[in-house]
Amino acid sequence: MPDSSPRDILVLAAHPDLARSQATRTVLDALRASPAAGRVELRDLYRLYPDFHIHVEAEQRALQAAKLVVLLHPIYWYSMPALQKLWLDEVLRLGWAYGPGGTALHGKDFWLVTSTGGGSAAYAEGGHNHHAIGEFLLPYQQSAKTCGMHYLPPQILHGAHRATDAGIAAHAELFVKRLQHYPDWCQSLAAPEVGDEEAVELDERPPMFSALDGGAAE
Repeated sequence: MPDSSPRDILVLAAHPDLARSQATRTVLDALRASPAAGRVELRDLYRLYPDFHIHVEAEQRALQAAKLVVLLHPIYWYSMPALQKLWLDEVLRLGWAYGPGGTALHGKDFWLVTSTGGGSAAYAEGGHNHHAIGEFLLPYQQSAKTCGMHYLPPQILHGAHRATDAGIAAHAELFVKRLQHYPDWCQSLAAPEVGDEEAVELDERPPMFSALDGGAAE
């Protein structure tokens, strides 16, 4: 019998080199094999838009149908991959997502699931990056707030380059479990303060600089 459950979760995956990925690819494989897949619309942005020409209306329709919007990508230069940023610029338009009359996303939940190349020690006072990870994620939090969305504590895999297979699998398992049980797990969660995040610490990688922090292999 075909699955008749509503697809009320939108997952926007943005990895420029998914074939070489470890963490992001494992998460996506786990999602496709999970019962949660029946309620998820998965949009692989680099597969859909290799020319970076985004179909704005299609993306807005997907957003309108969702109750939970998930951004899934590695952290690149303390931010998001280029196509994900272009998606935000073009899809979340004035008068639709924010500003006068821009109420299309009001009340929806926003969740970032990501990985970093550096371990958690790199994102602490005295660490290599000098700031908590939450400070680097302020643009995500403020973007959600501007669009009237509820910003959920992000799930972060630190030290992804050196994480074990078991550790990456645990990260993926937590992700799909949360999707499967949405919204029960997040109804009581408030937006985190700067520096707070739900970290899945799988590695004690020494704080060292990676040109693409999170890395093309993650």
